Amino acid sequence: MTLDIWIILLGISAGGILLLRDWRLTVALLLLNYGALAGLLNEQPFVRPDLGQAGLSSLALIKLITGVCTTLILAVTALMFSRDYGLEDLDEFGQAELRRALRAAARQRSAETLRLVDYVFPFWSGIAALVASIVLPIIYPIAPSPSLDFAWYWLALSGVLTMATASDVLKIGLGMLLCTSGIDLLYSAVISAPAASGLKIMPLLLLSVVQILLALAIAYLAGIVYGRLKTLAISELYRG
Repeated sequence: MTLDIWIILLGISAGGILLLRDWRLTVALLLLNYGALAGLLNEQPFVRPDLGQAGLSSLALIKLITGVCTTLILAVTALMFSRDYGLEDLDEFGQAELRRALRAAARQRSAETLRLVDYVFPFWSGIAALVASIVLPIIYPIAPSPSLDFAWYWLALSGVLTMATASDVLKIGLGMLLCTSGIDLLYSAVISAPAASGLKIMPLLLLSVVQILLALAIAYLAGIVYGRLKTLAISELYRG
């Protein structure tokens, strides 16, 4: 398997999303992930650079636009549900809800000293996913090249593990987007095989629309959870 800068960036960005908890970092890494995916596809021999002299393909441009859209949706969602409110703008019921949110935030801050333990499982899960992504292309190759096989296996596995280890709704959404990116990459690679029908822009465009709609669904779900619990933390669902 030949490693290039795009494979390295895919590995770092997906691994960072799996391991890190700060939404500012994970959302930025999602944009990096889409950029690396666009660059990886743009250099493949089955992708024709059809956008002028810059050597950029329509497929790569679609991935970049998809990444910008999904990142903006999730970033705006996170900003909306982490902003501060002024007490003067709230009635007594609003202040009661704010006090509840502050208590939840205080519980989270008090648990920060124990949060190091929370990184252990994601870290070793990421190591296992990395090993599996290296071994599976040898045992069961699907894509035209080992590097593409590694990329889609890594995206899919890290996405599943991100959802499994998520502590909030936004992190679950990031994992789902990683999984769909892996499926998107696999489809693009398999459909370009000599015996296949070849790349068509419309199906790939529809896949990108599905990812944007998924980001909107995540934002909507985050709004419902925050409206009920005044936090996006999944642990609050199990509190009495």
